Amino acid sequence: MAVFLAQIVNGISLGSVYVLLVTGFNLLLLVAMIIHYSFPIVVVFSMYISWIVLGLTGGNMFLGLSAGIVSAVLINILTAPMFQHIMKKRGDVDINSTMVLSMGIGMIITDFLSHSVNSGFPIAFPDSLTGRGEPAFIRLGVISMSRGDMLSLTLGIIFVLGLFWILYKTRAGRAFRAIAEDPNGAKLVGIPILKTGLQSYALTGLLGGVSAVAMSILLGSASPGLGDQLGRKVLAVSIIAGLGNLKGGLIVGISLGILEALVQGYWSGTWSNSIAFVVMLIAILVKPKGIFGMKL
Repeated sequence: MAVFLAQIVNGISLGSVYVLLVTGFNLLLLVAMIIHYSFPIVVVFSMYISWIVLGLTGGNMFLGLSAGIVSAVLINILTAPMFQHIMKKRGDVDINSTMVLSMGIGMIITDFLSHSVNSGFPIAFPDSLTGRGEPAFIRLGVISMSRGDMLSLTLGIIFVLGLFWILYKTRAGRAFRAIAEDPNGAKLVGIPILKTGLQSYALTGLLGGVSAVAMSILLGSASPGLGDQLGRKVLAVSIIAGLGNLKGGLIVGISLGILEALVQGYWSGTWSNSIAFVVMLIAILVKPKGIFGMKL
């Protein structure tokens, strides 16, 4: 039982990162009407930026982590005109075209990381950031959490709660939800679709930057292929929950983290990477629109 509880705690930490990624993915899908499959790849790129700045500044944590967050916001905003151009040219919403564009951006970033950064080898973050090698921050029997685990979990909880507060308690959030419910109706009542969409890119970039920080602390390393692996999991979680369903993504993201942690704790090998897709196949067969229903 103690091992089971320890893996549950580890799974919640991992699931909180999945929730950040899935929430950013779904927000762009709802408001900007795009499938940004490569959003997790942008997050991994931001991890690399943090690593580079940490090296250049002699391990300055504030500058390194801030650089990662800023880079995620800037990439999202700079790529927004390309997605918005497609949406204007197509007339009707065509999310398939935006997915192809997103995949192209992701391939460029992945190739750049594979050939131009650290000779393509994985990068590792210093122990002073991850908390590895230090005594456990919290220890209850076999259950222990490092300072890094606790910090990544705290970041995930704070920013997910903050996003839901923005969506349901602020004027900008009401505009986001109005566009998600009825884009044509939102336009008729004077909500600026393109401007609001651009704001969603900036907000999603912030979530991506925070995800990069949380993953740097939790994983302690990154590789060029990590973004593709995370992209597949984010897409799987979104489909299982229901595309565009923010609350469903939160529940399924946490559940996937816990399930993966339990598999890692009780089975040898890399079976945890297959869990999301096995569950996705079952969910598609049983409920094609997701467990909690699509919001598109």
